[in-house]
Amino acid sequence: MRVLSLVLLILFPVFAFANEAESASRLSELLNEDNDQGFAKALTVRAFSFPEDHGPHPDFRNEWWYITGNLDGPGGRRFGFEITIFRFSLTPVPPEPDSDWRTNQVYIAHLAVTDAEENRFYVAERISRGALGLAGARAEPFRVWIDDWEIASETGDSAWRVRAADDEIALDLALTPLRQPVLNGDRGLSRKSSSIDSASYYYSITRLKTEGALTIAGDEYRVSGLSWLDREWSTSALAGDQVGWDWFALQLSDGTDLMLYNIRKRDGTADNSSSGTQSTGSGEAVGLKPDDFDIVINSTWESPQGGTYPSGWTVRVPERDLELNVVPVISDQELFTTVRYWEGAVDVTGTRDGERISGRGYVELTGYAD
Repeated sequence: MRVLSLVLLILFPVFAFANEAESASRLSELLNEDNDQGFAKALTVRAFSFPEDHGPHPDFRNEWWYITGNLDGPGGRRFGFEITIFRFSLTPVPPEPDSDWRTNQVYIAHLAVTDAEENRFYVAERISRGALGLAGARAEPFRVWIDDWEIASETGDSAWRVRAADDEIALDLALTPLRQPVLNGDRGLSRKSSSIDSASYYYSITRLKTEGALTIAGDEYRVSGLSWLDREWSTSALAGDQVGWDWFALQLSDGTDLMLYNIRKRDGTADNSSSGTQSTGSGEAVGLKPDDFDIVINSTWESPQGGTYPSGWTVRVPERDLELNVVPVISDQELFTTVRYWEGAVDVTGTRDGERISGRGYVELTGYAD
């Protein structure tokens, strides 16, 4: 009985949050502006500092460390992966430090692997409280973890290590940044609606050289490729009339990296705060407003569990004479976790200035399924 009480004491804040999240199956309901009193908010442009800002920002209600990547294995076998660690504050004020057990921090982690050859998609999730060393984040040396899943670095902005293992899948990867962080939006202040409160601080490292091992069902593959890191923290990232977003992270063969997000309103229209960033290896980063790009849905995919997702797009940036065709590596890359969404590896073909280009990337789709 004492053991059971101990487990319940550890997990009670986690269960409370998970039940709230399950009843709010859309990410928009977890990230809206209804319960933001007392938390810090992304209101003005700030100075970013690295590696410090790789670490946590506990005054804000939520943040995430988001890594996606496309990898090649033996014989050209194609894989995709995602590892994401979310931090959520249950209250704006930490509890009194009278016990190591007490915390207002909950961590959620998602791990996913796409096996293109076998047309298989694997998903795992972990939830824990930020106490007793079960989960947490720190800036120096950088580390964010939940149980034995971690994203970490011992030397600041140099190589990062990603380790995570579940029943059928495991990652052990070294990630080396090839480019400096790109500040999205207005110098890193990314507005998500006309409301001044609906904004985040948002940066990306768009290319990380990636090498290591990927394991599926006991079979280990040596892999290499490119990854993409997104870092975002906020308190009210979405407004009440917004239902979700379509997010694109595309690495192109001409050295250009393109991030776009289209925020969808409940009436199906795109919000005027949709945005993007086009960046290059030379350090140039150009912000894109909704009128600067066009995303056309070419096909859809019906989830076996209900819901219709886009599943193929034409992306145009007219002023850059850029037109891209974006196609999922496999159709079913839907995550059934605390929240339900689609996120998967994609292939890219197209033209810039009349010249053919290609690429790879990741697309995330939220708010399409209850």
